[in-house]
Amino acid sequence: MKFVDRLFSLAVLGISIPPTTLVAAFSATLSAAPTIQSLLTTHQSEIASLKDIASAISDDEAVAPKNDIFYLRYVLNDAYDDEEQRTAALKSNLQWRMNEGNSIVNSAHEAITSAMEGGKWSNEPVRNAAPNAKLINEFIQSPQCITTSLPTTNDLVYCVRAGKIDDTGLMETVSVDQMVDFFLYCKEVNAKVADMRSLQADSLVKIVTCNDLTGVKLIGGSSDFRTSLSNASKKANELYPSLNGPTLMLNIPSLLRPLVKIFKLLLPKAVMKRIRFENGPLKDVADLREIADGGAGRDEFVNQVTTLAYD
Repeated sequence: MKFVDRLFSLAVLGISIPPTTLVAAFSATLSAAPTIQSLLTTHQSEIASLKDIASAISDDEAVAPKNDIFYLRYVLNDAYDDEEQRTAALKSNLQWRMNEGNSIVNSAHEAITSAMEGGKWSNEPVRNAAPNAKLINEFIQSPQCITTSLPTTNDLVYCVRAGKIDDTGLMETVSVDQMVDFFLYCKEVNAKVADMRSLQADSLVKIVTCNDLTGVKLIGGSSDFRTSLSNASKKANELYPSLNGPTLMLNIPSLLRPLVKIFKLLLPKAVMKRIRFENGPLKDVADLREIADGGAGRDEFVNQVTTLAYD
């Protein structure tokens, strides 16, 4: 059951390691999706109300963002039954951003500002500002985890190769709480980037998650790593409404495929709607940097993921 538990954590979490490359150009979005401008106009009063609540709690932009997209995601999230529940969720999340998560959101805010200096994205400030970066960055690097984008939809795409991460060695170096902070920082970075891109692209940018399971083993791995994934997943789902898009579970080893049926039974129906199991994409990609902008495998990857994620 450890393998099923790991799959569940990865699928639900949809966390993103800081982007190695972000495409500057934006293309037309899918025709069926409403534009950001139309959404902002339609929900203008709800957004204004939430922004007033946030500004009364904090005038720190890292805590209470000025970007309307941050609040639009609360408005569009159907997990909230009514306005009262939505407001309560915002207030709770702002309290986290102002207290327990303050160092995380401030580090992310400052790192993104530094990364964008000069008009071109530089990933080093973001990577180096992560909590416990000196320890964790030795184990999680671009060949194993990368965030890129889909030019056809403008969505961010987070790709991870769980089987290539030495999670046992990693968790001998850091604690569960330190790992959770790292994951939440990465989520904060990508959430802020997605909000900025949404305004530029005039479409609501989400995160498509590609979990390449090549090399994942049935037995072994760190239980502490799975715990950190699970804890970060629960918190991230509270903190970042309407951010996660489809999740693709790719290239499951043949001996493990029978467990997929068990996995499907364990997942809530709402989660299963976002998940697809496929073979092919990333199978022949040796290094995930090949799918970044300008990489040799990018065009094929973009075509495959666009087809699988939005069919």
